[in-house]
Amino acid sequence: MALSARRIGLFGGSFDPVHLAHLALARSALRQLGLDGLRWVPAGRPWQKAQRQLSAAEHRAAMVALLLEGEPRFELDRSELDRDGPSYTIDTVRAWLASEPGITPVLILGQDQYARLPTWHQWRELLGLVELAVAARAGQEIRAAAEVELVAHRMQRLDMPAMDISSTLVREQVLRGGDIKPMVGERVAGYIAQHHLYSEY
Repeated sequence: MALSARRIGLFGGSFDPVHLAHLALARSALRQLGLDGLRWVPAGRPWQKAQRQLSAAEHRAAMVALLLEGEPRFELDRSELDRDGPSYTIDTVRAWLASEPGITPVLILGQDQYARLPTWHQWRELLGLVELAVAARAGQEIRAAAEVELVAHRMQRLDMPAMDISSTLVREQVLRGGDIKPMVGERVAGYIAQHHLYSEY
């Protein structure tokens, strides 16, 4: 009897910085989607965020690693950080499938990312390679461009925990000299302070 494919979540982002709402969403994805594991993929050079200079890749990767301590079903995937050129999700997915043909990638997106999917590099080809999970708050309708609805036949809804935290809010709190531990946890907060990150955001 053939073994079923391992379903592995792909959770990408700039993670600048990573925070506890990211962690809550990832935990919800494991549970709601029945994933076998989930990989956090910090973007190297996210082509859609060229308007703001990101923190160094090593800092962003280190903060994700700190947040994931004690979470055995999560892992940090450095593939986009170590790859030259813009970060395209389809390149990451193809690399996964080439090295691990027995997996099914499950791409986790927010509602805003899903709405912009037709602007992504080779997005139709991407949807042919992955299952798609779109995170939304309770009661929020998931909407997509018409051309996406025609091909996103494997889209699943992921109910997002209600947490009012964003990377922008964390950076602003650092700039004000406020306490960010409730937003990012003690280990990540300590790293940010140690390396003086976001003090000139």
